[in-house]
Amino acid sequence: MSEIKILWVDDEIASLKPHILFLEKKDYNVTTAQSGTEALEIVEEQTFDIIFLDENMPGLTGLETLAEIKEKRADVPVVMITKSEEEYIMEEAIGSKIADYLIKPVNPNQILLSLKKNLDHSRLISEKTTANYQQEFRKIAMDMAMINTYEGWVELYQKLVYWELELENIEDSGMFEILESQKTEANSQFCKFIDKNYPDWFNGEEDAPVMSHTLFRDWVKPHLSQKQPTLLVVVDNLRYDQWKAFEPFVQNAYKKTEEKLFCSILPTATQYARNAIFSGLMPSDMEKLHPNYWLNDTDEGGKNMYEDKFLEAQLKRLGLDYKWSYHKISSLKQGKKLSDNFKKYKDDDLVAVVYNFVDMLSHSKTEMEVIKELASTDKSYRSLTQSWFKNSPLMEIIQQASKLGFKLIITTDHGTINVKNPTKIIGDKNTSSNLRYKTGRSLTYEDRDVLAAKNPKSIHLPSINMSSSFVFAKGDLFFAYPNNYNHYVSYYRNTYQHGGVSLEEMIIPFCVLTPR
Repeated sequence: MSEIKILWVDDEIASLKPHILFLEKKDYNVTTAQSGTEALEIVEEQTFDIIFLDENMPGLTGLETLAEIKEKRADVPVVMITKSEEEYIMEEAIGSKIADYLIKPVNPNQILLSLKKNLDHSRLISEKTTANYQQEFRKIAMDMAMINTYEGWVELYQKLVYWELELENIEDSGMFEILESQKTEANSQFCKFIDKNYPDWFNGEEDAPVMSHTLFRDWVKPHLSQKQPTLLVVVDNLRYDQWKAFEPFVQNAYKKTEEKLFCSILPTATQYARNAIFSGLMPSDMEKLHPNYWLNDTDEGGKNMYEDKFLEAQLKRLGLDYKWSYHKISSLKQGKKLSDNFKKYKDDDLVAVVYNFVDMLSHSKTEMEVIKELASTDKSYRSLTQSWFKNSPLMEIIQQASKLGFKLIITTDHGTINVKNPTKIIGDKNTSSNLRYKTGRSLTYEDRDVLAAKNPKSIHLPSINMSSSFVFAKGDLFFAYPNNYNHYVSYYRNTYQHGGVSLEEMIIPFCVLTPR
């Protein structure tokens, strides 16, 4: 006999003998009961993998029996079987969290399908997903060698994220390890592509992607209107896979009309990429046109203090005479305050919100052991982001915006990557401190591990002094100084960092949604 134990409850159980024989031939162990009362007595004494329950029985009805079973064995799936097609019975049963709902007369194959769906669901999905990825693996590997455009890398990265989300819950961990290896190879090839093409994107190339400094002009501006207000949410440090994890919660209030991926500028760091979004300028131009607002890495003070000023200047430059407001959220208190007062901004044409939680989460993972435990893998990092979002003031703000008729744009400034391997670097005391990029004089490093910009102006970055250069870590590498090397490596390995060159950091989401 199979270890699968079924309880079948029906006041006309004798008429179901052929169905029971059919299941027993397939090695299912079937126990029967002719009333709700008898079923409850059996459930008290035995455990079952699934229960089939007739709805229309004398004495305790199926719905009444269901309620009692759920109190005693909440984890056991219950399949309701009924002659009635009345809507209220269906609603009652579904509201009571039944596993399936079948209309009499049922045939043996319907019963078998319900068993497969409820008891073999995970295994069947796992086997099918594994087989599908094995087929797709070869195609992805072949495509990777042929990509020579940014759009090609976007498509490949979307495929990798799709399979990462599909494979994360299957039973075959070996498949997930193969995918991780494929992601590593993809990042290696992507770094070569960026090294070869990135500088040309600033020279009027037709195939240049939308980037941080052109995002507002090219993709945000077309959606702005005085006929419908727009809520622009920039979630700091948000990767594409994290967006896909909490997208379903957004879609309770909004329906997605557009999803695209743009390219973060280098360094993929907040002071560069986010300032570029709000100013519509590259960092060297910000330094020249707005010297009062721009600070270099080695300057004292906050590097993102003037995003509202940058936005004001960009709106004026683009000739957009809109009523707008800007809000930066870096704490629960600030988020609740905006949520409580959001109706005050219902007449604004544009409400821009910067939400800093994900960036704080990645830094907390570096500094706090409990967060390291909770976000030890990309899967758990996504899960933690998802849990935060659905319980956050940001979710409340989005729900209010939907009711007020706001169009919603969700985007980010850059992504992040789980760094695993150190690479040594040497610089003077004025070298910047970021783990994924460095700027300074006389930098010494492993050439194969970095993308180097010896002339920062070639990629529109400011030079702190005449001999300054920038270097960006590739893939999952992070910079470590030779002094106290082992401690430094142990402290930062398996933390989430940004600033360098990777698919996760550079190819990032832009989504447009309209109220439901």
